[in-house]
Amino acid sequence: MSSPLLSLLTGDILEEDVELTLADLCKASHMPAESVYEFIEYGVIEPVPEQPDNLRFQGSSLFRINRAKRLQRDLGVNLAGAALALDLMEQIDSLEAQIKRLQQLS
Repeated sequence: MSSPLLSLLTGDILEEDVELTLADLCKASHMPAESVYEFIEYGVIEPVPEQPDNLRFQGSSLFRINRAKRLQRDLGVNLAGAALALDLMEQIDSLEAQIKRLQQLS
């Protein structure tokens, strides 16, 4: 078992620079490849662009999948809505981090 996959299965948060294969992502997210392709189609996750023939994903893809699954389960959001909500939540996180940095400067 690869080190990144071991981290996934033990619940560790992965860094952006960790790349996962499609098989790793399927195993860690407990989803078949067809479902992962659906998440790609709706923009929930994106494969690493440099390797279109050999799908690889950033470590944050698992986080996004899990968050999207929770949105679907808890709020009944479809995949398109989940992708939009995830993007908006990431923008909010980024803005909050910027505000925090600015507050520390003053």
